[in-house]
Formats: sequence, structure tokens, C-alpha cells
Amino acid sequence: MAILDSKGRLFGKINLLDLGAALVILLVIFGIFIFPGTSGSVAQVGAKTVPIEVDLVVRGLNVRDPEQLFDNGLKKGGKTNVIIRNQPYGQIEIKSIQQLPRTVNVFQPDGTVKELPDPKSNNFSTDFLLTLDGKAQVTQSGPVLGNSKVKIGMPFELEGFNYNFNATVIDVRIKDK
Repeated sequence: MAILDSKGRLFGKINLLDLGAALVILLVIFGIFIFPGTSGSVAQVGAKTVPIEVDLVVRGLNVRDPEQLFDNGLKKGGKTNVIIRNQPYGQIEIKSIQQLPRTVNVFQPDGTVKELPDPKSNNFSTDFLLTLDGKAQVTQSGPVLGNSKVKIGMPFELEGFNYNFNATVIDVRIKDK
């Protein structure tokens, strides 16, 4: 009796293609249950939770009355919803908010440049600096809020009852306990 017959069966009983498919299925099941690998958040193993401060700058937010926004929506000591990379993080405390003056560069006759207040050609645009206070897990690659790393230059989306706008991270400080 031959090992392979004319129909491609092993010892005349088992088809080689069926045997190959069965081996692939067994290897997949073995790989899933015996060696599942790493899963979950980037901040699970070897991470500790510490308080952090994140400074955000908002440039050119169009709003009719910034003071009303600061009184009703964004308040020092209040909370705002944060969305990082389209992933909702949750609420985070607003530690401080500071409206930044609008300035323009003006060239002087002697060739120097002075920064002077903007003559308010656009009364509805404002800039401000926010400091958020939260808790993050610190990994080898930096602090992580939720499942997203927090780094300088990242966009944050802030959302509340009467606002939804983007801001950019300009500083991340890990505070000591």
C-alpha cells in the first residue's frame, strides 16, 4: 500500500487538504488560549497613577462674549469633558483659565519689531490658556489619560453644556504626591 494514492489521500483514508486545514485550526485555537499575548490599555503593566497638570492653548476661538463663556461654562474649579484622539476620557477639573491678549507685530522705522495690542479688527476672536488638573498613569513612554498618551502638541477636544472646541497641549507636568 502506497503512502499517497492517486486521489491525494494519505494511506487511502485522509485527504491532505483536510489534514492541513485541521492543523491550521488547531494552531489558531492553541495560539488564542495558550499564548493570548498582551491586550488592553497601553498603561496596564508597570504604571502608577499620579496627579498631572496639562496646559492647553486655545487660539482664535470665535465667541461673542468670552466673559460669559468663562462665567457659565469654563470656570476655575469647574469640570469639562475631554475627548482625546476621538476617545472620550471623561471629566477633568479646570485648575485655571487665563484670557490672552491679542497682539500683532509692528515694524518700526529703525528696523526693529514691537509687539503691540491688536486694534480689535475682529471682536469675536479670543485666545486663552487653560490648565487642567487630573490623574494619569505614568508609563515608560509618558503619562496616559484613559488609553491615550498625553504629549505636547496633541489636540484635546473640550466639551460642555454650551461649548465644544479644540485646544492644543503646550505643557504636561507630573506633580509629586
